Amino acid sequence: MQMQQQIEQRLRDSFAPLHLEVDNESHMHNVPEGSESHFRVVVVSAQFDGKALLQRHRAVNGVLAEQLAGGIHALALHTMTPEEWFAKGGDAPASPPCLGGDKS
Repeated sequence: MQMQQQIEQRLRDSFAPLHLEVDNESHMHNVPEGSESHFRVVVVSAQFDGKALLQRHRAVNGVLAEQLAGGIHALALHTMTPEEWFAKGGDAPASPPCLGGDKS
């Protein structure tokens, strides 16, 4: 199973998200073609109600501990409650351009 699929499955199983996006952004970085090392994750779950941002990120990192130890170099997290998601119009920020390394 590819890394992206592993991340999606673990997050679905753990958070029963209303909305989930797992984007492989490795192509935006100075890594070999086909890499799965840089991800942007948007998780919208009622399980985040009453939890601070740090608690949410720790929960996601805990669920993905095996993946983080085995190949993920960068993980951009956007964790929201359904109310926050709807208040933002169902949108999460895009990742900024990579400032490290040169692909040429």
